[in-house]
Amino acid sequence: MNNLLEVVKVGIADMNIVETPNLIRTSGLGSCVGVIVYDLRAEIAGLAHVMLPDSSLAKGTSFNSAKYADTAIRDLVSLLVKSGARPSGLKAKIAGGAQMFQYSSGSDLMRIGPRNVEAVKKELSFMKIAILGEDVGGHSGRTIEFNPQSGEMMIRTVNKGQVII
Repeated sequence: MNNLLEVVKVGIADMNIVETPNLIRTSGLGSCVGVIVYDLRAEIAGLAHVMLPDSSLAKGTSFNSAKYADTAIRDLVSLLVKSGARPSGLKAKIAGGAQMFQYSSGSDLMRIGPRNVEAVKKELSFMKIAILGEDVGGHSGRTIEFNPQSGEMMIRTVNKGQVII
């Protein structure tokens, strides 16, 4: 019997899914948003590390759907459902979206963190997935870890310690 716990790590502009007893983690959430979508009854969760708000910002020939709020969340939900999650049972928790630097111009383009949070919330609302917890904004980086069995998201914030939501 193998009871070893694995922590699946998700990089920037990446996504993955995990089932109990394993955990899923991402670090380096500054202006990026970590989006956890999960089904507690199926004990499955997915994590997308969203870097930009909208895939219309994509440039070049290679397209990474995990990079953008609109495409990452849709693809993550699809992966979860294919792996046994119930669409009606999906919930979300989000963290990140910090304004890491102060800009004097006040340009909307420089508000990447807040724009990422808005885009993630819009997409989750469109997909009728309730957000049950969030830790967004501010000016500090975060690391998050999620347990698909308990539904707890641990958030470590630079210079602020750790909380669980």
